[in-house]
Amino acid sequence: MKSKIIALALFAFTTATVALLPAYQTVGGVTPNDRPVIDPIIDPAPNERARVDVVFVLDTTGSMSGLIQAAKEKIWSIATTLASAQSAPEIRMGLVAYRDRGDAYVTRVVDLSSDLDSMYATLMDFQAQGGGDGPESVNQALHDAIHKVSWNQQDGTYKVVFLVGDAPPHMDYPNDVKYPVTLRAAKAKGIVVNAIQSGQMSSTTPAWQRIASLGNGNYFQVENSGNAVAIATPYDEKLATLSARLDDTRLYYGNREEKEKQRRKTEAADKLHAASSVESRARRATFNSSKSGAANFLGEGELVDEVTSGRVELSDIDRDELPAPMQTMAPEEQAKVIRETAERRNQLERQITELTRERADYLDKKVKEAGGAKDSLDDKIYRAVQEQAGRLGLTYEADAPAY
Repeated sequence: MKSKIIALALFAFTTATVALLPAYQTVGGVTPNDRPVIDPIIDPAPNERARVDVVFVLDTTGSMSGLIQAAKEKIWSIATTLASAQSAPEIRMGLVAYRDRGDAYVTRVVDLSSDLDSMYATLMDFQAQGGGDGPESVNQALHDAIHKVSWNQQDGTYKVVFLVGDAPPHMDYPNDVKYPVTLRAAKAKGIVVNAIQSGQMSSTTPAWQRIASLGNGNYFQVENSGNAVAIATPYDEKLATLSARLDDTRLYYGNREEKEKQRRKTEAADKLHAASSVESRARRATFNSSKSGAANFLGEGELVDEVTSGRVELSDIDRDELPAPMQTMAPEEQAKVIRETAERRNQLERQITELTRERADYLDKKVKEAGGAKDSLDDKIYRAVQEQAGRLGLTYEADAPAY
């Protein structure tokens, strides 16, 4: 889906000093009227792209295997949905995986980054284990999501957390910042917190509803499988193949430290091509073909893009900073490599764009034939984003999310 640039309305959030609340020993309810209203107070900057920071706080204990698998399959579709705003936003994603005290870990934090490949490669490693005693370390997970993640500080950024789990928080742990305190801090930082309940554990529902209310977000419940739309298409295999070939057109340059970072990104892409499903790789191709997905595809220091765009002159780059195969080439040979690689990339991008369009049409038809997907994880996340990002001037006009 192509996005068009519109004026971005920026908003400032009313900030408040974070007061230490009493340690809550029970989970209470808050009415919808307690939810604060965010009002626009400043005008947009012309032609400035919107920004979206999204962190998934994911329960990775043993009972969450179905939803963890759904997350692995659907993260690229969610990214594509976020990218469908008319302003083609800059998208960063992060992850906080959590379990409980006494498990292999309490939390593991993957910071926000436009390098979704590396985040996804980490997500692939998470398996559902541990837990089993009821409440989990939700308080610690939310605290880390708000305080240990490098949230964008610019006004107008849509900053959002999706808490996903099936068990309530431990409210009896000493030396534990309780979630009402953390959600006060989130509000002060302009971060919206949504709560997605997996399954139907009765003790979880009031806690998740209260977290969503205090977090100025939405609460919704899905089955343990995630209720995600999972439809294979005739275009997936070809898209996955073309996407891998497109990745092979990336040529990186830079100093030793920059090249090490680029090497890790390349390894992450190789890992997902080798181990993720064909459908997931097709979804990644769809995201990478969007304007918002360019940052993930290219990364930093991608030689072909920077030279062909005119941002960098090939002759200005130190020879030892070029890709190793190009370091011994004459200047005219180097230029030929850049030119031929750019031509090959353009051909692949055109094929991917066309197949992506055909795949989207196929999925829309299948979903409609099935009676829609209003109860799916995909749709519920989209409706939350549509409402919350709309407060900041981001316009999502599609009838349905990307699948």
